[in-house]
Amino acid sequence: MVAAAAGVGVVASLVAVLGFGGGSGDKGAAAVSPSAAPALRSEQPPSPDVSDEAVTGSPSPAATLPPDGYALHDDPEGFRIAVPEGWGRRTVSSQFGMDVVNYRSGSGDRRIQVYQVAEASPDESFRQYLSDKVPKPRGFHKLALHHVDTDGVSGSRMEYVADSLKGEPDIGTWHVFDERFRSADGKIYAIASYGPAADGTDDELRVLTTALGWFCPPGSVCPAPASTSTSSSSSTSASPTTSTFTS
Repeated sequence: MVAAAAGVGVVASLVAVLGFGGGSGDKGAAAVSPSAAPALRSEQPPSPDVSDEAVTGSPSPAATLPPDGYALHDDPEGFRIAVPEGWGRRTVSSQFGMDVVNYRSGSGDRRIQVYQVAEASPDESFRQYLSDKVPKPRGFHKLALHHVDTDGVSGSRMEYVADSLKGEPDIGTWHVFDERFRSADGKIYAIASYGPAADGTDDELRVLTTALGWFCPPGSVCPAPASTSTSSSSSTSASPTTSTFTS
């Protein structure tokens, strides 16, 4: 993601959103106000290449409320998502689609990033990102890239680690799950989950799958939660544009 970042001018689509880092250009810090409902990549054997087939998805959470510890938000950018309670929200402007939205933990060592992808498919987006044309964060190492059809969406998920991320705190090695998918509105989105590699992968994966399971794209009719009372988190416009990819 974490779009979910340094500016890159390789291709028009690569100057769309703040990707790697997503911190130095952030503006509009705000405490996220949840709705009334309690609310969001060691070497492995090579992963099979992802296909070029179009992906489809119809995110519709089966539960009436997100899991304990998560808050459901109607984001100012128009989408609905579930994120851990108490996380703050910042945005980064984009030349493509909606602003890049970052939700962060109070300590800054965990983040979920959401943004719209300029490429025509999740696979094309990852091919662009993994090409030599796109700079990677220091210590970047891809662990896996595969097709997924879970959590109410179908797309491609990359897992990777990096020694540092631009604009983010020095916590040692970062671990990231970055999923790009075609949503119910026909557009391609990315949701990336970031956290410290030192404590394993479970936390990042849990945050990602919860966010995916509750993601409802802008302009769509979202399933009503158990409580019909909702409130949107506040946002302030951000600054400089950068790359289509997350850090």
